[in-house]
Amino acid sequence: MFERFTDRARTVVKRARDEAGRQTVGTEHLLLALLADGDGLAARVLDEAGVRADDLRARVQRHTERGSTGLADADAAALREIGIDLAAIVARIEESFGPDALRAAVPAPRRRWARWRRYAGGPFSPRAKKVLELSLREALRLRHNHIGTEHILLGILREGQGLGALVLTEAGVDLDDLRRRVETALRTAA
Repeated sequence: MFERFTDRARTVVKRARDEAGRQTVGTEHLLLALLADGDGLAARVLDEAGVRADDLRARVQRHTERGSTGLADADAAALREIGIDLAAIVARIEESFGPDALRAAVPAPRRRWARWRRYAGGPFSPRAKKVLELSLREALRLRHNHIGTEHILLGILREGQGLGALVLTEAGVDLDDLRRRVETALRTAA
């Protein structure tokens, strides 16, 4: 599938892998990588829509940063809202299983083939894979022979359920309006 990607779109996918580090590449990493490509059509449309990379990065971090409970702060806040006392649950788990029972285990050293696999196809989350598939579908729908950064953005918007779409919505972006802006920019560029 990557043979249809433009050089710029391939760079975005590589940058998303770098954004993810040792984590699975998610829709949020694809979005942050799109924003980092300042000359791409997707980055220009996002900028015109008032989306700022540092704001989205902070929002992503809030959702993914793990607190002392092992959950992201946003997850812990959601549990508090429905009346679940997370501190009491953590205390009971540590009482039963010992201190730091919820601390993440140190990952085993990776083998060489795992590093190769990462660069050959990468550990993409199911939603990120769906976004890349949808970017191809968006290109076909628009009768384009290539997949550019704008198609990746359209894929994020069409998938609509990943962290990428969530942080855009939290930032006050109307996803349908952003889709229209991308399509308008594509018509203008043609």
